[in-house]
Amino acid sequence: MAFTSESLKVFLAVVDSGSFSAAARKLGRVPSAINMAVSQLEAELDLLLFDRSTRKAVPTAAAKALEPQARQVASQINLLDAHALQLHQGLERRLILAMAPELQTGVWSRPLSIIAKEFPTLEIEIRSASHPEAIRMLHEGRVQLALGFERPGLDERETFLEAGSQLLVAVASPDHPAAAGKKSPLSEEQLVDIRQIIVATGGPTDSDPRVVLSRRIWLSDSYLATLDLVQQGLGWAYLPQPLVQPLITSGALTEVVFDYMPSQMRLWVDIIWVKNRPLGLAASRYLSLMRKIVEGEPRRV
Repeated sequence: MAFTSESLKVFLAVVDSGSFSAAARKLGRVPSAINMAVSQLEAELDLLLFDRSTRKAVPTAAAKALEPQARQVASQINLLDAHALQLHQGLERRLILAMAPELQTGVWSRPLSIIAKEFPTLEIEIRSASHPEAIRMLHEGRVQLALGFERPGLDERETFLEAGSQLLVAVASPDHPAAAGKKSPLSEEQLVDIRQIIVATGGPTDSDPRVVLSRRIWLSDSYLATLDLVQQGLGWAYLPQPLVQPLITSGALTEVVFDYMPSQMRLWVDIIWVKNRPLGLAASRYLSLMRKIVEGEPRRV
């Protein structure tokens, strides 16, 4: 077999350096060793790769034709070596995060762009799940990290990182009955009979009980689908402030006004993992990046 990882390295070093002596300096070898390696490669390929009629090593047409694929193969070898080293250092084959649907528009996905650059071969999977379902998957070993809203208590098998907060806003279409609260704030008695659309993957009990205010419920497992239903006037919903604020500003949505509570609700977010299950390289990196992102943000009291 003519090309090996070593001969590939020598070939590209000569192409890039323009001479055997310069390639030798680049690779930390003597020029005679480079000359011999290239000559052996040419003999095995039965191709002349460099014109040696001058002091420079000028690539021939054959060398120029081989160069693009040679660079691609060299890049793949480097990637393979890096991946093997990262696996040795504890990199997971796949990083799986379970995340509440409301959180997928926030800062919680921001570290993934950095992780993708640092670990280009890593597979990443984001699963949309209510908090109870995310915790179930966490303890079953189906995910490494679970992101959801804070709970009253924490299982002693778990540990967590405070990861900021999400501001939810109660919104409705301008012509929906819930929007009438701008003129006369809605009472609790009025609200229980107005349809509410809840983002949940199981049932209303899978959502934070603080956001379930009506007894007439529709469910959706997607905040974008919920937003579409709200805009069609089919109900009101609590949705992430970054998602709905432009629509409120433009008049496409109206903030629902209650007479007994604020229309905006801030829920604190935790990233949870299991204590006795060591985290891999990517999961640990995700947590360190999230710590930097939430530095300086208000802490829950």
